Amino acid sequence: MKKALIYTLFFVLIQLVVGGVMQGLWILWKGPGAELDATGTILLMALFSVVTLVLFLCKKWAEVSPNWIRTRPWLVLFWCVLAAFGAIIPSTWLQEQLPELPNIVEEEFDMILRNRLGYVVVGLLAPFAEEVVFRGAVLRALLRWGRGPWVAILVSAFLFSAVHMNPAQLPHAFIIGVLLGWLYYRTNSIIPGMVYHVVNNSISYVLYNLYPDPDIKLIDLFQGSERSMLMAVCFSLCILLPSLYQLHLHMKR
Repeated sequence: MKKALIYTLFFVLIQLVVGGVMQGLWILWKGPGAELDATGTILLMALFSVVTLVLFLCKKWAEVSPNWIRTRPWLVLFWCVLAAFGAIIPSTWLQEQLPELPNIVEEEFDMILRNRLGYVVVGLLAPFAEEVVFRGAVLRALLRWGRGPWVAILVSAFLFSAVHMNPAQLPHAFIIGVLLGWLYYRTNSIIPGMVYHVVNNSISYVLYNLYPDPDIKLIDLFQGSERSMLMAVCFSLCILLPSLYQLHLHMKR
């Protein structure tokens, strides 16, 4: 448990240090009082992800090995992709049923997601860095804690959601964290989680650019028809649940 908390604190500390350095360099370049624009925010997130990856891999805090992919687990990766597609609508619907939570990074996300370069950070670098830290390091340490795999998975999911430091993201991040933790526990590899995470974030990026209004609700995508929306949720569950079942069958410890 102690190692898991240390890894999480290092993740947050890197973010704070890189953010402070980037803000200082930005002020030197743009002048006193200058705030990061879209380009600066994207550079900040990219630098943070790269520094995190370099530190955790060089220190060997995360276990990264090609052994699992050498078994050619293509069906597992296929079902990971399908599960990610199937989870988007039900997850959005569930989030909307919960009390509305403040979105304290809405402006920053808006700047990033509207920029094409933002995909490199949101869709690629962030998933890689987060999987290396929270599955490759944090969850691996928790599984050695001896309190059982599901305790380890739930604690890692809580830490994963908490470090987003945005109340609006907490429910979705926790649910995804549980699923990603389960993928890691069953395969002992961060690759399935990376694939799921990349697909999930890529879909979110595409949908945000198709429907950029931050106040839009899921029902609005179906012309206000609750029946059509619920049918879409059920249809998505018919993709998600069989995909999870197939993952259960094909993933072996």
